[in-house]
Amino acid sequence: MSSLRLFVKEIRPEHTFFALPFAYAGAVFAARGIPAWWSPLWITLAVVGARTAAMAANRYLDRDIDKANPRTARRALATGALAPSAMLWAIVLGLALLLVAAWQLNPLCVKLMPIAAIGVLAYPLCKRFTWMTHFVLGAVDGLAPLGAYIGIAGTVSWPAALLFLAVTVWVAGFDIAYALMDLPTDTEQGISSLPARFGEGAGRTLPVAMHVLMGGLLLAAGLLAQPAWPYYLGLVAVLALIGKELADYRSAPNVFVLNERIFVANMVFSVIFLATTVAGFTLGR
Repeated sequence: MSSLRLFVKEIRPEHTFFALPFAYAGAVFAARGIPAWWSPLWITLAVVGARTAAMAANRYLDRDIDKANPRTARRALATGALAPSAMLWAIVLGLALLLVAAWQLNPLCVKLMPIAAIGVLAYPLCKRFTWMTHFVLGAVDGLAPLGAYIGIAGTVSWPAALLFLAVTVWVAGFDIAYALMDLPTDTEQGISSLPARFGEGAGRTLPVAMHVLMGGLLLAAGLLAQPAWPYYLGLVAVLALIGKELADYRSAPNVFVLNERIFVANMVFSVIFLATTVAGFTLGR
């Protein structure tokens, strides 16, 4: 039980809730309403499987990097409290769950699964050679709404592609802010991140710019899919999120508090956007 608690703490299942609302939104876009009850179940299991495999791969591949970083040196693999094999098993089981869920959703999801698997396993390596690592992570999370759309519709459309891009820049934005916590260590160790490459100023400015871009992409997706007016309340939520982040960048006493506030604000936003998307495709039409 102690090892299980350590494992759950390491993979941080609460972060799954970032991707889930947008995955459900992708399904709503595809169904133009609430999909059949079984679809959200398999979508949930697919996201849980992918997210578990991704976090396990991150912890396994970065265990030596984590040892050298004061912020992460107490992680279970860095201290030896948890065996690396636990993360290898989690990768295998997570991808197996993703495969089963994809099989239940749509044959095209199964055909495209290797792309998701490569992204899940490769993104932790990107920090070793490119500051674009934040966008790779964003694209991996962006597969959630795209995969959900394909799972329902069996095809890809421009609105689905725009949702993918919106989530890509959304996640990249707050991951850039997350990297501010490790800026001194990353610079010292040669770890690639956007703040390490372009400085703290860029790390504080570009996340907001990314979220402005996200709002434009969500607007374009709405104009193409033509949901009813409640959908566009989600764009009001984007503006509120941007305003909250600008205030947090000015008022947070340090980057650790800043990231706590950004985490909560973005999680609340994702739930609000899901609600307005559901309302846009089910109400007021």
